[in-house]
Amino acid sequence: MAGRLSVLLLVGGLLSSCASYDGAGRIPADAGLIDVERTMGVPSLRWREADGGETLVYPFGAMGYHTFFVRGDANGRFLSRENVLTMKHFARIQAGMTQEDVVRTIGPPVPEWTVYFKARDELVWEWRYCDDWNEPARFDVLFDGTSKRVRSTLASTERSRDAFGRGDRRGWCGH
Repeated sequence: MAGRLSVLLLVGGLLSSCASYDGAGRIPADAGLIDVERTMGVPSLRWREADGGETLVYPFGAMGYHTFFVRGDANGRFLSRENVLTMKHFARIQAGMTQEDVVRTIGPPVPEWTVYFKARDELVWEWRYCDDWNEPARFDVLFDGTSKRVRSTLASTERSRDAFGRGDRRGWCGH
C-alpha cells in the first residue's frame, strides 16, 4: 500500500511539473531574464535584438509541440513568453527568407527530421506542433539546397501523413 501511494505521488508530481513546463505562472511580472533561466533552464539559443533586448529560445523536446520565445528588454527585464509553433507564426515564413530568418521566427527544427533531397536540391526542415483544431501536425520549410533560401512551406496533420497510425490523436495535444 505504501509503495502504491509513493508511485501515485511521484506520478502526480511529474504530471504537475509537466503542466507548467513553459514557466507560466512561475515567472513574476518584474522578473529579469536571469530569473527566467533559473525557472526554465539554459535556453537552446539566444540572440540580441536591434533594440538591445534579448530573445531566449526554449524548444520542448524533439517530439514536443512547443517552442517558447522569452523576450527581455535592453536592461534584462522579462517582457514576454510566447509559443511560436502556431499558424500565426508559420504564416510569417515567406519565400526568399534565410535559414537564420526562419529560426528567428519559429525556432530550430527537429534535427532528426531534417532531410536533403539531392534530385531536387532541396533541404527540408520540420517542426511538430498542435494545429488550431488541437490536432498533432507537422510544419515543413523547404529550402533551395544551393542558396539556402525558403522555396515554400507545407503543413499537414500527423493523421493525414499516417505518422503514428490511424485514429484520433487530439488527446496528445491536450492543453
